[in-house]
Amino acid sequence: MNTNILCIRIGNTHVIAVSDPNIALEFMKDTNGIFSSRPDSMSGYLTSGGYMDTVLAPMSDHWKKMRKMLSREILSRSKHTWLCKKRNEEYENILRYIKNQSKFSHGVTTSPVNVRIIAQQFTTNMVRKLILGTRYFGNGSDNGGPGEEEIEHADSLWTILAYLNAFCVTDYFPWLRWKTDFDGHQKIIRNAIRVARKYQDPIIDERIQQWKHGVKTEQDDLLDVFITLENSRLTADEIKAQILDLMLASFDNVSNNVEWAIAEMINDPRIFDKALQELDFVVGKDRLVQESDLPNLSYIKSCVKKAFRLHPVAPFNVPHVTTADSTVAGYFIPKASHVIVSCLGLGRNPEVWNNPLTFDPTRHMNSDKEVVLTDHNLHLFSFGTGRRGCPGMLLGSTMTTMLLARLVQGFTWELPTNESHVDLKENINDLTKAEPLFALAKPRLPHNLYPTS
Repeated sequence: MNTNILCIRIGNTHVIAVSDPNIALEFMKDTNGIFSSRPDSMSGYLTSGGYMDTVLAPMSDHWKKMRKMLSREILSRSKHTWLCKKRNEEYENILRYIKNQSKFSHGVTTSPVNVRIIAQQFTTNMVRKLILGTRYFGNGSDNGGPGEEEIEHADSLWTILAYLNAFCVTDYFPWLRWKTDFDGHQKIIRNAIRVARKYQDPIIDERIQQWKHGVKTEQDDLLDVFITLENSRLTADEIKAQILDLMLASFDNVSNNVEWAIAEMINDPRIFDKALQELDFVVGKDRLVQESDLPNLSYIKSCVKKAFRLHPVAPFNVPHVTTADSTVAGYFIPKASHVIVSCLGLGRNPEVWNNPLTFDPTRHMNSDKEVVLTDHNLHLFSFGTGRRGCPGMLLGSTMTTMLLARLVQGFTWELPTNESHVDLKENINDLTKAEPLFALAKPRLPHNLYPTS
């Protein structure tokens, strides 16, 4: 509607949408805490097990405890370093899977691979490995891909995300919530949560018993860290809520970003060439890119940042709710208003970005500074900022950049012979590509560098 701030009223609730970075900063960099709570919603309540998590929990002593625990114990830099070996296993596995998926005739790739599935499989495998210590709930498939159990688990997570912040009538007319499933959302999200926890909760329960009876004595993954916290003892229900929180927060942003980045790069071969030149200069062709190379891969990180700017995973951030009357940018903000920041409004704002719809990674590069994937000025929305900023920024940045770097370094990506360009249309219901990206993946490195076992 060509405005920087918009207010609509639904029932007794004012919903305020913001697309101007300066106004958004006043809400997000909230020094008094009056803009940092969360609204009560049916999907949020069910997903968080009654707000036992961190992301969806309203401002409270519980939230402060959980946020501090995540920042200091679970998603700290020391834990990030500790988990490097597990991340490396998944970097290897995704190369193996892509090579197994590609079919060759006289050295030429003949079968396109689904880049969306590749990216989604990488992220779901990664978060399961880091959190629960296992890539598969079952045996997986012979080609290194997911089995029935992993597909069902991943589908349940995508369903939860699709409905988690979707418009739901009963959120604005709460007296309807427990009388009738007015729009069918409750049944859908309950079923998805049941499926996700069907796979996760038994592992958590068994692990708790292993620690209780001394069967397990050393930490191997983040679940072990949750169970053995000394300063913030968690109940089993709190651990389960935190695990589902991390699962949901860890995978959609990464896979969406990398699919869009590859699609944009295929459409502009000059970008691909620059990315390859950087990788060949920094890493070479006789070894695979590693996390230690990331500080020197400014152009690759700029491609990731550009995809975050142009193609955010969701149209709005997770809603904030105000806890007191206030004034922002000269506007009166009533208590209990829902504030949502437009990720598209920030990233495609013509007052901030010249030619805002152009995918140009060089505009994020500065020879004096390392490229980082967050923007605390909110000229784009990647990991947020302020009290409710994402505590997993380091992990999310590393996973995204490494996946793109491995895909670009390891394979030449081309369209099937009957296609000349990638259609960049967005899905009418969300911001994913309207159609999954299919491309031919031809290995470009020496054969011995690709994992085969």
